[in-house]
Amino acid sequence: MTDLDITSRHLGQGLSVHPLGVNLGAVGLPGSYTREEDDGPFLDGLRRAVELGANLLDAADSYGAGRAERMLGRLLREYPHRTFLTSSKVGRIRGSAPHAYADRHIHHQLQQTLENLYVEELDLYTLDSWDFGPQDRYLGPAIDQMHTLREVGAIKAIGMRGPYTPAEATPAERAACTERFLYLFRLIRPNVIWTRCNALTPVITLEGDDLFAFTARYGVGVILAAPVALGLRTALAPVGPEKVPGGLESLRARFGDTPGTLTRLALLSGIQRVGHCATVVGFTSEDQLEESFESLSGPVLTAVELRLLDDAYARVRAQTHPKPKERLAAGTGM
Repeated sequence: MTDLDITSRHLGQGLSVHPLGVNLGAVGLPGSYTREEDDGPFLDGLRRAVELGANLLDAADSYGAGRAERMLGRLLREYPHRTFLTSSKVGRIRGSAPHAYADRHIHHQLQQTLENLYVEELDLYTLDSWDFGPQDRYLGPAIDQMHTLREVGAIKAIGMRGPYTPAEATPAERAACTERFLYLFRLIRPNVIWTRCNALTPVITLEGDDLFAFTARYGVGVILAAPVALGLRTALAPVGPEKVPGGLESLRARFGDTPGTLTRLALLSGIQRVGHCATVVGFTSEDQLEESFESLSGPVLTAVELRLLDDAYARVRAQTHPKPKERLAAGTGM
């Protein structure tokens, strides 16, 4: 095994990034710092991420009602000579508009985002919701606005949410998710897909391919978020084999149970797959960031280890996702 190549990843549309970036989704969540005057620890974490090589900085207008963007703007002003890929999202905040995608609301939200970040152009702007109003009333205008913003140079690349269903979704619900995604993908024609992905994420097939092969075929980049499922974060802890979730015994036997093992496996399993994929991690402390970036400094996973990881995660998903007959027995069938 060799060290992981952490040269820039190419997400398309001229976007080159370090394989591991930072997502500011934790800003404004319950339990985090409640006032912007208390943002010091978050800013310290961002500074540390930059020192460790991160240049993909991912926010949204809905993260803390713009607070994450304003914090990111403060950071950018501290590094005027550094090149970052700035990413934000739209589609969750309606404000006084009839819908988050109505009329020129996307344009208005982008102007506020640019002001929050103190930049004149946004690298990646992602449609953060698949809700385009009754009968997709605002879908056409939203697409027109996004493409116009890219044409005039206000944004470099268009992003959209990828296909994602919760672990408890039925096969019918997953099929509906796939159909909806493909319909929107063909109309929006995004440059990048932003999606949640971890060991508990149900596998979705797109035109016969997994997400990585599908996006490679269309020349679309991928940003993976939430790579470490919270329910598995301590699964490999040394608490006795009888308490290790089924499917993970093989991982514990192969890789051990040292702190950070699951984080390392989760991050490498995504980053090593393809060259057009980057991962963003959230944080509430600098220690979390250190753990994530340290995962890139050690040996990569071999092909055998990647297959072992895939098999283990598949067994975990098989136990986590309820089968149709089990849902019927519980009175929640299709």
